[in-house]
Amino acid sequence: MSNSLHRQMPIFLSALIFSSMCSVASFNAAAQSTQSYPNKPIKLIAPVAAGGGLDNLARKVAERLSKNLGQPIVVENIGGGGGTIAAQTVSKASPDGYTLMISYVATHGTNPAVRKLPYDAIKDFTPIGMIGATPNTLIINPDLPVKNLKEFIEYAKKNPAKISYGSAGPGTLTHLGVEQFKLASNIFMVHIPYRGIGPAFTDLLAGQTQVMLPTLYAAMPYLKSNRVRALAVTGQKRSTADPSIPTFKELGYNGFDGQQWYGVSGPANLPDHVVKKLNVELNKVLAAPEFAEQMANEAMTLMPMSPQQFESYIKEDIARWTKVAKQRNIELE
Repeated sequence: MSNSLHRQMPIFLSALIFSSMCSVASFNAAAQSTQSYPNKPIKLIAPVAAGGGLDNLARKVAERLSKNLGQPIVVENIGGGGGTIAAQTVSKASPDGYTLMISYVATHGTNPAVRKLPYDAIKDFTPIGMIGATPNTLIINPDLPVKNLKEFIEYAKKNPAKISYGSAGPGTLTHLGVEQFKLASNIFMVHIPYRGIGPAFTDLLAGQTQVMLPTLYAAMPYLKSNRVRALAVTGQKRSTADPSIPTFKELGYNGFDGQQWYGVSGPANLPDHVVKKLNVELNKVLAAPEFAEQMANEAMTLMPMSPQQFESYIKEDIARWTKVAKQRNIELE
């Protein structure tokens, strides 16, 4: 061995040892990070104003998830734009697992189908897990001389100028869902958009409109008092909240799987260990009997999923409503 090579060996060995030490340190740091998350409070953004169903759900999930994770979870309400402002905020947050959101059918389903958004519902987010979904139900004012879906379709075809339906606003699930039904049944109904579901219910009950497609939970008080009549529900199977209402599928109309769904997402590029831990702990929340009972009372079916399954569900929902929007030429600013 030459003297020159002999002199270089200590330098080479020192570099090798230093590199190995760095690798070990990096591994230990990653392991410590995996074990320590979360080590400070987490912010869970509810994309609506305080009060109401989604806000209530966010707080129930936050309370139970906080206990599982051992850190406070603070719910922050950011309303406006049908959830657009909140979703944009989360999309730009640091991908460290300390800013999450309740993603739902508007932010990651109908809005991407009908609007140009300041975020990409797929690329700008990390799906963590599904919470559950509430079916929508086609309801009518009971003054209409029909008892079931078949009779309603026949009546609508004979009286195209006599039926209008209310929605919570253009591009909402209550709008696109009825447009999907109009396409499938080949009937005509005039769309009357409102600023929220409350005013739409008011006019339906007064007979100013004849049809709506709200969530089953929202319709239940009126169904129990016989102030509206239910004809069908969305989803693959009847809701345990009211099993007397048949599904669209049972009645011969496939593809009516759109529901008011809720899940948890974070900004894009969340570390795998953070996503895994959050998903595991979220699914533990869904498995708690008390939580399941609470949600059942609100007509919600819990739907635990892996992050990959949840991502597929979001993509399918966007595709569903994009197809309807294109067929009905629905595009909003």
